[in-house]
Amino acid sequence: MKSTAITPALIGSDGVYQHEGPARIYTSEAAAIAAIKQGSIRPGEVMVLIGLGPGSGMPETYQITSALKYMKGGEHIPLLTDGRFSGVSTGACVGHNQPGSMGRRPIGRLRDGDVLRLRVDTRKLEGSADVISLDDKALAARAVHPDLKADPRVPADTRLWAALQHASGGSWNGCVYDPERIIRLLKAGEAAESK
Repeated sequence: MKSTAITPALIGSDGVYQHEGPARIYTSEAAAIAAIKQGSIRPGEVMVLIGLGPGSGMPETYQITSALKYMKGGEHIPLLTDGRFSGVSTGACVGHNQPGSMGRRPIGRLRDGDVLRLRVDTRKLEGSADVISLDDKALAARAVHPDLKADPRVPADTRLWAALQHASGGSWNGCVYDPERIIRLLKAGEAAESK
């Protein structure tokens, strides 16, 4: 979250930005841009862009924040994504989330209408993004979003890097290098595929 990019009028006197609203899920940058152009996303909703995390090569998503900047009421549409932003991104945008829906993380289990709460303390540089319409257990029980699919344009070496990172625990767990665990997980995956 780049707290300095949030519209100052949306930040309380305590330095805290808060937003609660229903999620609108998009599985590609093109679909998110189309929603902005067509006006199918509305102020108060939370734009959630999934499928752009480590397993997809971490493409940069500046176009979306730029489009929201020029959309009437766009400052009232925060963006939550597993993708990344450039230094010129604007608005309330939370990136590099969880770190990815392709790794079967909670962001990939969200659905349209799930109520999200975003809170950013711009002074302490702390923040959170929470699902408040269902509990963690219910969210964990969901399958990943049905429209979430690997991008066929992602090169094989990037896909391999993402698979090995996921099997090792990923950078979000401290880049633990455990070859035995990786081999065990890869074998378990092979066994599951052969069934």
